[in-house]
Amino acid sequence: MPPRNPVRRDEIGREQAYVSMLYRRVDELRARTSAELAALLRESGGTAQARTERDAAHARLSGALARWEAAENGLCFGRLDLRDGSRYYIGRIGLRAAPDGGRDPLLVDWRAPAARPFYVATPAAPEGVRRRRHIVTRGRKVVDLDDEVLDSALLDGDEDLAGEGALLAAVNAGRTGRMHDVVATLQAEQDAVLRSDHRGVLVVQGGPGTGKTAVALHRAAYLLHSRPHLAARGVLVVGPSTIFLTYIGQVLPGLGETGVLLSTVGELFPGVLPDRAEPAATSALKGRIVLAEVIAAAVRQRQAPPDTGTLRARDGDGSDDGDVPGLDRDVCERAARQARATGLPHNEARQVFVREVTGQLARRLAEQTRRLADRLEEEVADVLAEADIDRAVRGDLARLGGDPEGVREAAVPEVVDEADVATVRRELLAEPAVRTALDALWPELTPRQLLAELFADPDLLARAAPGLDESERALLTRAPGGGWSPADIPLLDEAAELLGVDGQAARARTARAYARESAYAQEVLDLTADAYSGDDGDTCGAGGASGTRGTTGTRETLTPADVLDAGHLAARHRHTAHRTVAERAAADRTWAFGHVIVDEAQELSQMAWRLLMRRCPGRSMTLVGDMAQSAGAEGVGSWDRLLRPHVGDRWRLAQLTVNYRTPAEIMDVASGLLATLAPGTEPPRSVRTGVPPWRLRTTGGALPTRLARLASREAGLLGEGRLAVIVPDRRTGELAAAVARSVPGASFGAHPDLTARVVVLGVAQAKGLEFDSVLVADPAGILATPHGHSDLYVALTRATQRLGVLHTGPPPVAVDRMTHRRDDEAAP
Repeated sequence: MPPRNPVRRDEIGREQAYVSMLYRRVDELRARTSAELAALLRESGGTAQARTERDAAHARLSGALARWEAAENGLCFGRLDLRDGSRYYIGRIGLRAAPDGGRDPLLVDWRAPAARPFYVATPAAPEGVRRRRHIVTRGRKVVDLDDEVLDSALLDGDEDLAGEGALLAAVNAGRTGRMHDVVATLQAEQDAVLRSDHRGVLVVQGGPGTGKTAVALHRAAYLLHSRPHLAARGVLVVGPSTIFLTYIGQVLPGLGETGVLLSTVGELFPGVLPDRAEPAATSALKGRIVLAEVIAAAVRQRQAPPDTGTLRARDGDGSDDGDVPGLDRDVCERAARQARATGLPHNEARQVFVREVTGQLARRLAEQTRRLADRLEEEVADVLAEADIDRAVRGDLARLGGDPEGVREAAVPEVVDEADVATVRRELLAEPAVRTALDALWPELTPRQLLAELFADPDLLARAAPGLDESERALLTRAPGGGWSPADIPLLDEAAELLGVDGQAARARTARAYARESAYAQEVLDLTADAYSGDDGDTCGAGGASGTRGTTGTRETLTPADVLDAGHLAARHRHTAHRTVAERAAADRTWAFGHVIVDEAQELSQMAWRLLMRRCPGRSMTLVGDMAQSAGAEGVGSWDRLLRPHVGDRWRLAQLTVNYRTPAEIMDVASGLLATLAPGTEPPRSVRTGVPPWRLRTTGGALPTRLARLASREAGLLGEGRLAVIVPDRRTGELAAAVARSVPGASFGAHPDLTARVVVLGVAQAKGLEFDSVLVADPAGILATPHGHSDLYVALTRATQRLGVLHTGPPPVAVDRMTHRRDDEAAP
């Protein structure tokens, strides 16, 4: 419906013309980029350099195309009118009129310095801005305008264009089950954080509703724009759960960024799906730093262990001969010390150990050979002396003019030299018995093999973990198989760091790939050869082809097989798949990211932090969280305690103090818990008021039925909004089933659909999410968990509009004091 106000209608028309021009420019750039990318994908083969150049071009064109595609929605959302008479339009991307640019851009990227006044200018500090205009679009159509006059003395007055603030309009809008970007409504304190030039660890502390997650994601986009070198290494965003990652998954693609990998800690070990369930106490123990020492000890136990027998070569017939030399324990331990002194990971240091051990054994065999040769020479000399052959030989030399005395003085050549030692070493390594002994002394290990054997053997575990008591070791002990838990992932990563590359597995993979490629190439060569020769032996088929000199029985034309073998042909046509930085990083455990962003950072264990620090050697990180919401097993207490072991004092704290999401009435309820969780901590200041929260008492037996009825009624009140029913983690299945029977389409389970109108979540699943309305069931059950106060604080602060609490027995003190009691008929 067109605006009734003629001033507003005319202004919308003018802005529509400009926005339409911007979209035409984007369409032109998108079509050109798509054509270039299609042409590139048709190319194949060539030299290694050519393939590398194509990969770089593919990444550049794919990134550009992603930006054009992302600009389709909300391309232009703002305008700045400056005091000097200039005007800038602000949008998702930057646009110039032509490749050679021009003085002024058509559209300023929201991350550019010129766009900063759009977010930070105020009437008190206008930053040279006369007017800030928010342009509201739906698709490619301008539907509304909202002007903020920052210098009224310099304007004629356009009060007719003032409306509901863009920020309040955004926070009051119904949720969709997915987080959207906030480039049009970033506030000054948020903008200051995301544009921070700090290159170390930036900690963003903020309570519920302060937008810390949105700030972190927009900081990722800002850094990729302002520090182009990061694009080659990418940005890692770590979230607390796959549900959370699904919730935020559209934000960065919507900003045109493809160089970002979203992952939980449990997904950061390629090839392992952590689907094993285990007790919370076991997971907590695996998160402690002592496990790093346990794993290091477990690796050392596999390096020349004292219970391994002496290494001994065998005679040619495979039998053990007492005269064949062996290596005692001292020699093996000395070789192990030399291998460890290199500082190489276990599997790489194995080569040093094997070289030292087999070298010693080869020299002993050589020495034995020398002794045998000396003994043989002595025996031959005795025989010759008895036959008086020596005198006859001297006579012959004298007649030939030789020096018979020189024969005695001539040096006898060494029977075995270093080349012979190297030959003996190679022969030893080919001997199965020697290889078996070496594998027992210093085996090549994989992380999964090391941990599986460690946790399956109580004796091995006891020797590796003397600092753990028997009950703690019992938490770690388990039978082989059964998969891995999320808490195992940092342990596998720690083991991988100590073990290094599994050379045997890598060689096997390479050999299999080479065999497949070569076999296919040989089939191609065979088919080509058949095409050059007919059944009667004529070149190029019966009678030959034009341009050849085919003769019966004799082939005079070269075929590909004459100049290429299968291996070379496979190498020339080896195709490297074009993958994004995020895809390549996800498949490579050793990938070093340019920047890492961690949401709910207060939740991570000590072992998880070790993993993340390895992923970011440059320590360029943005950490966001709220210590009051911490449910970590160790209660880190402060950011300094968490970070000091890894970065010392090279970190900076930024505070977000304004709550844009949660109404003041709901925060009043949560503040009672905050006083218990973090005494003296000021809750974030809410900018909105809303509906007073309510509570309803029921009995334990009636809780499922009454909760289902309330959920159905609340969903009806919301219309298109989203309702979350948050319950104790241990009761999720029971209460979700009851709600689903009453509310068709309600979603729940390990991977609930957050776009459903009603979703039932455990507290752990609800972290970081937001909904229009929230029903919290059984708050006493939530409080009964080890981190109950923190969990209830999380549950009570997920709503943007309405909050209800259904309890059995007396309500918690904070809930009782700050909510209105309702009866069943009055609620909601």
